[in-house]
Amino acid sequence: MGKPTGFLEYKRENAKVLAPKVRIADFHEFRFPLSLEKQRLQGARCMACGVPFCQSGAMIAGMTSGCPLHNLVPEINDLVYTGNWKQAYLRLTKTHSFPEFTSRVCPALCEAACTCNLDGEPVATKENERAIIETAFAEGWVKPQKPKVRTGKTVAIVGSGPAGLAAAQELNRRGHTVVVYERSDRPGGLLRYGIPNMKLEKSVVDRRIRLMEEEGVIFKVKTDVGKDVKAEELLKTYDRVLLTCGASSPRDIRVPGRDAKGIWFAVDFLGTVTRALLDSDFTKIPYEMARDRHVLVIGGGDTGNDCVGTVIRLGAKSVTQLEMMPKPPAERAADNPWPQWPRVLKTDYGQEEAIAVFGKDPRVYQTTVTEFIADKKGNICKAKTVGLQSKRDEKTGRMIMIPAEGTEKVITADLVLIAAGFLGSQKYVTDAFQVAVNERTNVETAPDGYATTVPRVFAAGDMRRGQSLVVWAIREGREAARAVDESLMGYTNL
Repeated sequence: MGKPTGFLEYKRENAKVLAPKVRIADFHEFRFPLSLEKQRLQGARCMACGVPFCQSGAMIAGMTSGCPLHNLVPEINDLVYTGNWKQAYLRLTKTHSFPEFTSRVCPALCEAACTCNLDGEPVATKENERAIIETAFAEGWVKPQKPKVRTGKTVAIVGSGPAGLAAAQELNRRGHTVVVYERSDRPGGLLRYGIPNMKLEKSVVDRRIRLMEEEGVIFKVKTDVGKDVKAEELLKTYDRVLLTCGASSPRDIRVPGRDAKGIWFAVDFLGTVTRALLDSDFTKIPYEMARDRHVLVIGGGDTGNDCVGTVIRLGAKSVTQLEMMPKPPAERAADNPWPQWPRVLKTDYGQEEAIAVFGKDPRVYQTTVTEFIADKKGNICKAKTVGLQSKRDEKTGRMIMIPAEGTEKVITADLVLIAAGFLGSQKYVTDAFQVAVNERTNVETAPDGYATTVPRVFAAGDMRRGQSLVVWAIREGREAARAVDESLMGYTNL
């Protein structure tokens, strides 16, 4: 601990952020990091706790507290403070595959568990992490790690999202020949087409993909396993198959009028926007997808927020975001103490932009859609909504949301984006490999393991655990790589 009084002497300072009305002019990142000297002072705020909850990744009250990757947070923060950036990079990458991704998109579970929350603001660990990895790239410390010896073993990975990429990196560096199959036109999965460019520049994804290709990982895009390639063919060609296809079955809103034109699943919409930007090298913004539209976003999570930020950049006339649950409190409730994940109101970048542009928060709580209304041409034009109230289910004892009488409304909506979460893996893939799935359609594996019910087939990431965070997907990919390696070699040193 280089600065015992750092948390008392220095205040938390965040990256500089462009004003909402400025940043909505394009789809580029709008956060500008501190200078390295200022970032060092943020490292000095770490107290090097005897029990560092920040790196625990433990489940408390059903929620993750601390980093699932178990990054060595106090050690890394101390190296930031002392200016040992290369050592900080080496220490960080002992446990982390892709700091450049999580330092942009992770909700910072480490910071939520920081002891400084008890009487002040947490250490800026997420931005310290970004400073470390970007300094490492700038200084040329991030080099291809090619295996010195190949084992002769082959692994097919189906899906190139964060879990698949993490597993591919580990298994390739171990010396196995790794081929990653991706059904889309570019690798990256969720990182590519599920997260908007202003949140994660696709050049950052491309940089890592190029590095992995130099290391020897082979990517086969536009190849849909289960359709273009049969499962039997993969099992015949490769020693092991790892399924990392994500929880890619979106939850639908099945109400009358659902077949109206102009209703999208959120990820399909976000992916189409990103693809248009990439195909034109950002010279053409697809304004036609939302310009002058009254947009209704159904879902209050991160994906819903990304939709709000995206349609504002596309010139939407108005944005309404529906959330079924009650509005969270501004501060922690008594039954939500540290170091639990704080269940408090969070106003993210998309909502900030909506407030700046339209003068109000787009979120409407405890509300859902009961019907979509189409015009004579079959295009969505309105939606019927109803307010919800909580009630305890007599059978299960759980609180459920039910319609409240007298709260029905009709709102204008000529573009609807459904961001209601995901139900699990896609059936055609699990059927192709004949792997067992649970009641949530997640692939079943051995307890605390990654082997499926089919020999030589493994699963990891959201496909195994259900919809989750990028940081969890990376952990799953790394751990699945260990399991695959051990099954191939009889032991593992990953």
